Amino acid sequence: MPDQHHPKPQPWEWPESVWRAKVNKVRAGRSLKPAAWKDGARCCVALSFDSDHDTIPLRDDDDSPGRLSQGQYGHRAAVPRIRKLLDRHGIRASFFVPAVVAQLYPEEQRALAAEGHEIGIHGWIHERNSILPPAAERDLQMRSGDMLEKICGVRPVGIRTPSWDFSQHTLAISREMGLLYDSSLMADDEPYELVEDGRPTGMVELPVEWIKDDAVYFNMNRFGGLRPYTPPSAVLEIFKAEFDGAYEERGLFLLTMHPHHSGHRSRIRMIDELIRYIRGHDGVWFATHAEVARYCKENAPA
Repeated sequence: MPDQHHPKPQPWEWPESVWRAKVNKVRAGRSLKPAAWKDGARCCVALSFDSDHDTIPLRDDDDSPGRLSQGQYGHRAAVPRIRKLLDRHGIRASFFVPAVVAQLYPEEQRALAAEGHEIGIHGWIHERNSILPPAAERDLQMRSGDMLEKICGVRPVGIRTPSWDFSQHTLAISREMGLLYDSSLMADDEPYELVEDGRPTGMVELPVEWIKDDAVYFNMNRFGGLRPYTPPSAVLEIFKAEFDGAYEERGLFLLTMHPHHSGHRSRIRMIDELIRYIRGHDGVWFATHAEVARYCKENAPA
């Protein structure tokens, strides 16, 4: 333990072995982008929704009925709109659900699963993995998978860590659970194999990015300085441009959304228009994250 006589070394004081070990703990390995998508599609589109609902204030030990009500909106008003929209377009999406949300709203998760949508792990109470003791992180992630299986009747095969907060221990826990894929990291636009301590793991990463996340455009904190409100039309322009790039490169367009952000009346139209825009292109495969991960693992170049 560092003390006043032997303080903890600062990053600029680390020997090469230390910073290399930190960098190499979890890295992007070989690309898993297939030569062609299912049925010869040119581009793959994977829509996802992180159903955080009430867990953001609960995680922060905030029992304000005001903040909790915003989370409840995700269940009460937003998810029903999203379900109708996806049904109208015949699209199955992936919903990443904290275990506490699943317990608060089990009927929501069962209905989504019955409609063919994927339910993935998203922590217990939207905890921050990087500040948890390793044993606590493992316990919460294990219990989350068990709880989702108990409520939905289907064992989750993928995880998106809460807030994409990925610790030095997360990958080992996911591998112990036998998960097919993770969707929390940002090393590429295309799917890749995760490497841990220099060794390929066989686990698929479906990378995310803040550019393709609605929260950075729509979230706000009335008691803080967070006011990054962006009109839906501008967000739509960004999302379209990201899709255009994926279509041009014959790649993956993966989008992260949150019901309590994008499920509002002025914003659900943005998702509808985006889907219509994508549908206007030939050769697009809409898939759940699990479907994408399985296809990439089975069809990646040798």
